[in-house]
Amino acid sequence: MAHRVATEYVNANLTVSEAEMPRLIALCETQQLHLQVFVLDNGNQEVVLEDDAGGESIRLTFERMNGNYRCSLTCRVMKPKLTNTLRKLVSSFQGDAVVNRIYQGFTMVYHYMQGSVIRIVECNGGLFRTVFEHRHPLGRLEAQFQLCSVEEEISKLREAVNELLDQRITIRNPAGLEEVDQRLKYHSRLLFALEA
Repeated sequence: MAHRVATEYVNANLTVSEAEMPRLIALCETQQLHLQVFVLDNGNQEVVLEDDAGGESIRLTFERMNGNYRCSLTCRVMKPKLTNTLRKLVSSFQGDAVVNRIYQGFTMVYHYMQGSVIRIVECNGGLFRTVFEHRHPLGRLEAQFQLCSVEEEISKLREAVNELLDQRITIRNPAGLEEVDQRLKYHSRLLFALEA
C-alpha cells in the first residue's frame, strides 16, 4: 500500500454562519489537537490547530462578511491528525476545495464541491487518469442555479478551464489529451449555461 507523503490544499474555501462557528470549534476540539481561537478587532476569527506531537500547525483565518465567516486556505500538511481535521471541516461545512494527496511517485487530486468529492484524478508524471467522477449533470446544474453567487461559480469555472489548458500544454500522450479535452468540453457547456 502506498504511503502518503503529504496533503496539499491548493484552494479550499469554507463559509460558516455565525451560528455554526461554535460547532466548527467543537469539531476541532474533538480531533485531539492543540487548539487556539483568536477573536480579532474587526470581528474576524483565527483558529490555530497544532498537532500534539508538535512541529506542525495550521492557521485558519475566518473573515466576517454579512453575518458569515469565510475562510480561504492554501497549505501543505504532513501530520495525519491535521489532514483528517481539514478533510472533516471541508466535508462537514460543505466547503469547496482542490486537494492533492501526494504519494511517492504519484499524486491523487481530489475536487470537492459543497463538501462532496466530485472528481478524483491520478497524476503520474505527465499522465492524468480520472479515477472517479460524479456524473449527475442535471442535479448539479440545478444546484448551481440555486446559488446566489453565480458570478463566483463562473469565476471558479474559468480558473478550472485555465488549469486544464495549462495541463493540456504539458501532456504528451493522446489518451491524456482526450481526457483533458472531454473535461474542457464539459466545463465550457457548464460555463455557457451559467452565463446564460
